[in-house]
Amino acid sequence: MTKRLRQQPARTTAPDPADAPPGVPADRLALLETFIRIVEAGSLSAAAPLLQTTQPTVSRRLRALEQSLGVPLLQRSTHGMRLTVDGERCYQRARTLLDDWAAFEADMGGAGAEPEGLLRVAVPHAFGQDQFVAPLESFLRAWPRVTVEWLLQDEVDDARARGIDCVIQVGQPTDPAMIAIRLAAVPRIVVAAPGLLAGGKVPQDPEALAALPWLALRTYYRDELLLTHAVTGETRAVPLQSRFSTDSLYALRSAALRGLGACAGSAWLLVDDVARGDLVHLAPQWQPAPLPIWITYPQAGHYPSRLLRFVEAMRKAVPGIVEG
Repeated sequence: MTKRLRQQPARTTAPDPADAPPGVPADRLALLETFIRIVEAGSLSAAAPLLQTTQPTVSRRLRALEQSLGVPLLQRSTHGMRLTVDGERCYQRARTLLDDWAAFEADMGGAGAEPEGLLRVAVPHAFGQDQFVAPLESFLRAWPRVTVEWLLQDEVDDARARGIDCVIQVGQPTDPAMIAIRLAAVPRIVVAAPGLLAGGKVPQDPEALAALPWLALRTYYRDELLLTHAVTGETRAVPLQSRFSTDSLYALRSAALRGLGACAGSAWLLVDDVARGDLVHLAPQWQPAPLPIWITYPQAGHYPSRLLRFVEAMRKAVPGIVEG
């Protein structure tokens, strides 16, 4: 009597590289990518969402790689995780190997290949909620095979370890491991609600500003504000007595509109309030220094076309948005 074979259900998910037979280069590359993500993220659990999988799967892939190479790569304890000597060598070689493989794929695919895949972008809260959504829309419509994860973050540390492809930031970049491209500079103005002046004259010089109650934008100024004269170039420091401080540009604007104090903020957000008379432009000949906007991304031997196209799109769009 022959046994009736049970019909196997169709596989509904992509095969895991740890389950593949040994000797398949593509699966070895996937295991190396998993290992790199573990090292750069700092743990198996942190690497799992970056790889869009689960922690048990990441652990299984790591074991498969260690078995394939015949050496332990990580030492894990209750105090954390650290690379073995072989693990350090493996990480350095794997990073070079995967960068070379990506460059090879790009070369074989041609420079004009259509961008595709996931792009993870960190962008400041104020711009990410408002001003930069329009160029993002244009980018997505131009390249329908690209998807974007839009992360609202004013400060980003270690973008590569967190799986972030590029960062749009306000202020000077400080990480030497990042490629930095200056996009534009954000003009700032000093404003206050009319009621704060109690019917008096609009202050025209920095000394008069110092007598007002102030709102501080902690990221850029707290106890002092530097102002430069638009014509003469003279610079003066204004000491501030801050009644309220915040790291949110929108909260700063709301507090100013309610008459809690004067503030220095991005012109693009405040000029409409000034035009309506809800805010008054104080000392209009004296200006805080514009804030530079940069787009940064980790150094690598190869960059996917979706990243290069996005950087180019923002280089074209941002100056008109914040400086126009």
